[in-house]
Amino acid sequence: MENTFTDLSHINVKGGDGGAGCMSFRREAFVPKGGPDGGDGGRGGNVVVEADPQLSSLIDYRYKHHFRAERGTHGQGARRHGRDGADLVLRVPVGTVVRELDPETQLPAYDIADLTQPGERVVVAPGGAGGRGNIHFVTSVRRAPAFAEKGEPAREHWIELEMKLMADAALVGMPSVGKSSIIARISAARPKIADYPFTTLVPNLGVARAANGQSFVAADVPGLIEGASEGKGLGHQFLRHIERTALILHVVDVTGGYEGRDAVEDYHTINDELAAYASELASRPQIVVANKCDLPGVEEAVERLRAEAERDGHAFFAVSAATGVGLDALVSHCAAEVSRLRAEAASAAPALDLSERWERERQRRDRQIRVRREERHAWRVTGSQIERMVIQTDWDNDEAVAYLQHRFDRCGLDDALSKAGAVNGDEVRILELTFTFEGADEAPDFDELVEDDLEVTAEEAEE
Repeated sequence: MENTFTDLSHINVKGGDGGAGCMSFRREAFVPKGGPDGGDGGRGGNVVVEADPQLSSLIDYRYKHHFRAERGTHGQGARRHGRDGADLVLRVPVGTVVRELDPETQLPAYDIADLTQPGERVVVAPGGAGGRGNIHFVTSVRRAPAFAEKGEPAREHWIELEMKLMADAALVGMPSVGKSSIIARISAARPKIADYPFTTLVPNLGVARAANGQSFVAADVPGLIEGASEGKGLGHQFLRHIERTALILHVVDVTGGYEGRDAVEDYHTINDELAAYASELASRPQIVVANKCDLPGVEEAVERLRAEAERDGHAFFAVSAATGVGLDALVSHCAAEVSRLRAEAASAAPALDLSERWERERQRRDRQIRVRREERHAWRVTGSQIERMVIQTDWDNDEAVAYLQHRFDRCGLDDALSKAGAVNGDEVRILELTFTFEGADEAPDFDELVEDDLEVTAEEAEE
């Protein structure tokens, strides 16, 4: 059967383009000079990622990779504003991390959001702003503005969706040590069980309940091997799922399996891989579970493993997934430990609303102006906000172009160019357009100009 578990997907998202503003004047009987009445264009819809507790994989994004929100409609005369585009909501499992991908390398650039609560959502592709109609450009000296803004095209980009299981405890260990058998015994989960390595190819979740009514969610993570932290075997695909769990159940086959491995060596190998993958996993609460203790000749291995586990400060349980020996005590201890860890987490300082922080970060990046010298007297300016201004300008309209120059001054572009070393008459390039800089008359020493890009925000430029 084809494996339908998907925990990592790359998708292309684009918000809806904004509608254009309208340039119109009121014309009615007995109102010869009614003034401007052009309506605004509608805003484009957002692409939103939302955590849905009913989903368990990213299978919806395995074959479809491009998602577009609805565009806004254009404004009209008589102050009729365009309709906003509808948002497009992409539903993902709880525990999904959303990352921005570098457009050139397609490698993760930074985290956009970490959706750990049901219903939590984040805008991954904002819709373009609607262009303003000419009613917005009336001033004491400009009584009849004959221009309006174009709609803002929404940015198209690639993002990564990575699902990490939300479980209280993760069963980890070498392949075929009995993790699936244990989770099948202590919960209602029914994973595939067989006597060969890598029987489990996808994580399995199950709810285990102790005799006193306490319960916890356990995850059966596919087997790890030496070198898993470097991506060997199924390492990187499943080590990520251990990061979120509060408790690690380290299962060791005390018989050594078909390969006759040493139980203590297996124990240290897995711990080394966990620490190599993420250093904080080395200090994560851990319970060592010696499995297959019902088989003859394993007493020495059990005692050696017990000594190592206790030396490292870990609780130790000898169990048999086949007969159920020791599992009740293990479940009771795990449930109590999970309850304690939950209480500690609840008593900690309340988490900040990260959605606001992510939005502030996006707006901060949006306002950044980057200035780079391309030639002795030519400068390249980039930045989402500054490029949006250029795109929304009607270049066939002299009034609109003059208004753009006013906006450049307000957002701090002239100051940023002067700070970088631009002088009067230099060429300024934004997207495919060029402008002539009107600023300082004296050029600094060319050899002293910085070679690195200059990056400022609107607030820094004003200061």
